[in-house]
Amino acid sequence: MLQRFIDYIQENQLFNRTDTILVGVSGGTDSVVLLDLLDKAGFSTAIAHCNFRLRGIESDADEGLVGTLALKYDVPFYKTSFDTEEYARENKISVEMAARDLRYQWFEAIRVQHHLNYIAVAHHRDDQLETFFLNLARGTGLTGLTGMRPLNGKIVRPLLFASRAEIEHYRLQNHLEFREDSSNLSLDYQRNKIRHTLLPVMETLNPSFREGLTRTMSYLEDISKICDHAISQSWERVSVRKGDQYLISIAELKLLDPLSTYLFEFLKPFGFNSTVVGDIACALEGISGKQFISQTHRIVHDRETLILTTISPENRQIFYLEEGKKDLAQPVHLKIEQVVRSEMNKIPTSRFEAYIDRDKVQFPLLIRKWQQGDYFKPLGMHGLKKISDFFIDSKLSLPEKEIVWIVANGEQVVWIIGHRLDDRYKITDQTETVLKLEMVR
Repeated sequence: MLQRFIDYIQENQLFNRTDTILVGVSGGTDSVVLLDLLDKAGFSTAIAHCNFRLRGIESDADEGLVGTLALKYDVPFYKTSFDTEEYARENKISVEMAARDLRYQWFEAIRVQHHLNYIAVAHHRDDQLETFFLNLARGTGLTGLTGMRPLNGKIVRPLLFASRAEIEHYRLQNHLEFREDSSNLSLDYQRNKIRHTLLPVMETLNPSFREGLTRTMSYLEDISKICDHAISQSWERVSVRKGDQYLISIAELKLLDPLSTYLFEFLKPFGFNSTVVGDIACALEGISGKQFISQTHRIVHDRETLILTTISPENRQIFYLEEGKKDLAQPVHLKIEQVVRSEMNKIPTSRFEAYIDRDKVQFPLLIRKWQQGDYFKPLGMHGLKKISDFFIDSKLSLPEKEIVWIVANGEQVVWIIGHRLDDRYKITDQTETVLKLEMVR
């Protein structure tokens, strides 16, 4: 088994001899065998152990065994404990999911803190089969049915080639001490239900069921790669990246069949689930302005385009422009200059420049986001106008509106940066000093 282990690492290019591997060791058979194989193969390791406080003194005994293993293999040992049930309640997730989140977050923190290269976990071939059914039940799509990957970012799974029976045989042959997790027998956990109930039933239908499903998952992975390539090509055809947003052509989307499937594959990486994607597909024929939200992104239906942007906390911070300052870097890059009016031959009309009567403003000027209820007197007009109405007339999309900043003189708007100056602050024949603000794009 040791040679198969080394071959699997090399074939999948998981890591090399110069890397240091942080091994997640629970004290159970799988992680104990992983640690022993890495040691016998000559890799540099460190141990990480999480006490989830779910089994009382059993959990403490697990921690004690792993500490003993660290001494045996003479490697660094990092440990922590969590109130897993409390975390699950606070985040409204299962205890299984809570333990998974806490474990991987902490593993990554330790890896970065101690400059380690990879995190090794002891998932094996039988875990793959259980994951297949978990993902099948959750409706995760084709990718979820291909199982866990040997290498996923900094997470490596060097035991995916081996079955649970093979790992147990190796442990017995090498007389490795381990701890039996009593919760592995409990049917309160979804994975255990599959392990102890579903898989044995499937084997009554076909004794070679496990081998057959493993081959099927490998086939599905190949199909997934083909599909990914086709989806990528279609995404490039329907979308255009503009800064930090994507503009998705509705007309091009409607040419795709099946539309909902394409749309799901396009938007899944941005956190949109199948239900929301279905709503988006139905809304393509509707009026513009409707929004759809995931945890990380937002889509706005804007006329003939879906605008996909990253969600960021609304910025209400106020910045101050002090007198004499010649350059402002945040939140908008502005060049500032004071000019004698008599020395100016003509006033440029670029919307990215504002020429202001210096005597009409009082420093410091405020730089802030526009807000609902703000109004101004657009240059060249006689009456006041709400900024929100000005944006509608200018046909700005919702994401474009939200990135607009204004220069304010107390409560009054002086300049909608990059759009329009307020007529009350324009240069006149009586102006002596001009305050020039230029937006650097």
